[in-house]
Amino acid sequence: METDILHYELPEELIAQYPAEPRDMSRLMVVDRAAGSIRLDVFRNVAEYLAAGDLLVLNDTRVIRARVRAHKPTGGAVELFLLRENAPGVWTALARPSGRLREGSLLRCAGGMTAELVARLEEGKWEVRFSRPDVVAWLEQQGEIPLPPYIHRDHPEPLDADRYQTVYAARPGAVAAPTAGLHFTDEVFRRLDAKRVDRIFITLHVGYGTFKPIKAERLEEHRVDPEEYEVTDAAAARMNAARKAGGRIVAVGTTVCRTLETACDDQGVFHAGRGQTDLYIYPSHVFRGVDALQTNFHLLKSSLLALVCAFAGIDLIREAYRVAVRERFRFYSYGDVMLIL
Repeated sequence: METDILHYELPEELIAQYPAEPRDMSRLMVVDRAAGSIRLDVFRNVAEYLAAGDLLVLNDTRVIRARVRAHKPTGGAVELFLLRENAPGVWTALARPSGRLREGSLLRCAGGMTAELVARLEEGKWEVRFSRPDVVAWLEQQGEIPLPPYIHRDHPEPLDADRYQTVYAARPGAVAAPTAGLHFTDEVFRRLDAKRVDRIFITLHVGYGTFKPIKAERLEEHRVDPEEYEVTDAAAARMNAARKAGGRIVAVGTTVCRTLETACDDQGVFHAGRGQTDLYIYPSHVFRGVDALQTNFHLLKSSLLALVCAFAGIDLIREAYRVAVRERFRFYSYGDVMLIL
């Protein structure tokens, strides 16, 4: 299957630079797979499209302040983007500008922290050893929220520290937000509670690879980077009980969708577990764990868009994206949202 099926025309002005205010006034597109229909609304009304007994599954990862500004001994500026902790105080990071850096260099960071460039890795990445092991706690004081490259800021603004997190973010570890969850508010949760739509949380720490485009000519030749996940015993039990009672499992975001498809067996039973998943979902995938999907509007030629096409069908999603462009929906992380039933 050729990657070009994931191409669409998007005017640049539709790439959202700021979130909707308030959160739950993002626009909502409801796509009904059985009817092949598309309906437009606002997210505050999402409960109207769900039923008693449905179970929302949300990703409670928290975005760490992964962007660090440092200086070489000569005074030159270096930007570190921390990607993954490998051991206490030892991280894989992007470093810019990478070409002039040398192994063994010691960078000065804010708050008395230093960072040694231990080894050059592939694609501009480095193994970095910090002078203290409590890096995540230090980042909360000295780091910056790592906004995606298509949100243009000289520096993150104060609102980004709040709005580039879900209201239920709890477990630090992501370097990108699970953006389908950015629209929820206490008011939306109250409406869902009144409708007897329940919710649980799983964790997948979103990695930098979420922004990696599909460069292969054929979809099946692409690979996604592994990301850490956890499904607790309680979460697995709740999902199995909901499904047994006839409720739908509603994945809030592609991160949740990939996690649930990893944790679900061929009989549709969920199993607790933790580890890494590199599950790549594209058209021809048979879904066993997810019955409905809430998701933002994604980058062209991305693995995220491939997943959405796999779930709802290529033709229906291409039509939905045409409607979204025509109706001036806002795209990407701070943009509007789609519910696929």
